[in-house]
Amino acid sequence: MQGKFAAGFVYEQHVHEQAQLIFTVSGTIQVATDVGRWLVPPQLAVWAPTNAAHSVEVVSDAESWSIYYDDQACRRWAPRGLPERPFVLRMTPILRELLRGLFEGSPSSQKAELMVRLILHEFIEVPAPPTFLPLPTSHIGRRLAGLALADPMCRLSLSQLAALAATSPRTISRLFPDETGLTFKSWRQRARIIAAIDRLAMGDTMLSAAGFVGFTSLSSFAHSFRAVTGSSVYDFGT
Repeated sequence: MQGKFAAGFVYEQHVHEQAQLIFTVSGTIQVATDVGRWLVPPQLAVWAPTNAAHSVEVVSDAESWSIYYDDQACRRWAPRGLPERPFVLRMTPILRELLRGLFEGSPSSQKAELMVRLILHEFIEVPAPPTFLPLPTSHIGRRLAGLALADPMCRLSLSQLAALAATSPRTISRLFPDETGLTFKSWRQRARIIAAIDRLAMGDTMLSAAGFVGFTSLSSFAHSFRAVTGSSVYDFGT
């Protein structure tokens, strides 16, 4: 399945009876599950196993492709150890060419089957990609995360957020590492950088994206961007 989608298009949370590989040829999408959300540029793809609830939002105009695997076929063909949960994977050169061969060529049915089987063996999981924002699992954690995401400029302090969430800074400091693997400070910084990448994907300048997430200078924004993603902000915007 393939199609072109305009920025802002949203496919609300849903499930498939088949496993799904979701990726883009161009543009950026965001895939959200109950455990978190991934920003997915063309360098990455998302694997959603059978019946894994997920939603898709188009961040910038995108051409998105998907492959669906019948559950029984997937069980027969998948390599041992394939996680039974959604995860993001890296688009290796071999994987990209296999996908192009399927969608841009006209392979015979026998050759197409070999290609989709081989695709499963090219899955290289990215354990903690910087464009993944894990979500807390508790009600308090989710409530606090929602408040923080609604405040990308970081106008509210930790104490103020805790008060609004009817909890304490001490509880937050314990809860976030337990439920997300990140301290709240690191989680919030990652959330801000992901929001900035969203803006860059939509065509904002670096100065505008930096201001949207509360940075007063490009140098501090660039420093935080590299600390979170390991890449230069200049690779993402102009």
